[in-house]
Amino acid sequence: MSYNIALQFEDGVTRVIPCNPGELVADAAYRAKVNIPLDCRDGACGTCKCHCESGQFEMSDFVEDALSDSEASQGFVLTCKMRPTSDCVVKVPTTSASCKIEAIEHGGVLSRIDRDSPTTVSFSLAAERPLAFLPGQYVNLRAPGRAETRAYSFSSAPNRTELSFLIRDVPGGLMSGYMRGEAAVGDAMTFVGPYGSFYLRNPERPLLMLAGGTGLAPFLSMLRWLTENPTSQPIALAYGVNANADLVELDTLDALRSALPNFRYFTVVVDRESGHDKLGYVTDHLSAADINGGDVDVYVCGPPPMVEGVRKWMSQLGVTPTNFYFEKFSPTHEAAK
Repeated sequence: MSYNIALQFEDGVTRVIPCNPGELVADAAYRAKVNIPLDCRDGACGTCKCHCESGQFEMSDFVEDALSDSEASQGFVLTCKMRPTSDCVVKVPTTSASCKIEAIEHGGVLSRIDRDSPTTVSFSLAAERPLAFLPGQYVNLRAPGRAETRAYSFSSAPNRTELSFLIRDVPGGLMSGYMRGEAAVGDAMTFVGPYGSFYLRNPERPLLMLAGGTGLAPFLSMLRWLTENPTSQPIALAYGVNANADLVELDTLDALRSALPNFRYFTVVVDRESGHDKLGYVTDHLSAADINGGDVDVYVCGPPPMVEGVRKWMSQLGVTPTNFYFEKFSPTHEAAK
């Protein structure tokens, strides 16, 4: 058995490496041909100082000049002295290029296409091997015969060979046009990644997830991961769309609610003529109780106006959450050039 150590670089590239029980992270990285900053290897210089964002580990002796007690209490580590005892996420304070690595290209075969919604397309790829990533991250996906790529978040859980995506059907869009009009099960596709700093952190307090449109995708990945890695913390999801036709994956959300007894969700529709029981924006249907006096981790994925609307809502409440993570996207990025 080995542990998965996700090395998260400043430029968003993530490399997941195996680390054997009792093995130093620095040695595991070297074995995986990842050149994280390293010098003395004795815990004396501090060159390999990183931040362990989640996971359990043991640290052997080191010099205080290299890592102070205050830094250690905040989760900073020396990778030349760090021995994981669980899966970990380690933030490396430099770029992937400086460590002489690149995001990896992977291959897969289109195994499912769902075009039932007039405004979205969902699909799955059967990958060559299980793919490790952090729930909420994305890859750059390339359609057959195209040189350009488009960035899409996984809606599936990590460490699977079946990789799922949920994308907006943008008129004239490069990927959505292919998926809507040309794609067929069996098509070969490639993708590069994983990338991104928008991913689920270790749940240490209540979680408030706010999704706009296909911004639902990374939350499906997070929630699916949580069904296998349960937390006692309450989880709330507010899912907002423009029109009834944009509401998708409701059966999936119902199944997740059954699997996660501490999970609740509701949907909101902007269209005043929709007949939906909750109209407007997600923040119109949140209260101060949802932000729990600031003792909450807020995750937002949606178009820029939604992210700014959430910021404004929190400011009006006069409450700052413990953590605020967000991912902005614009459908115009999907348009063909």
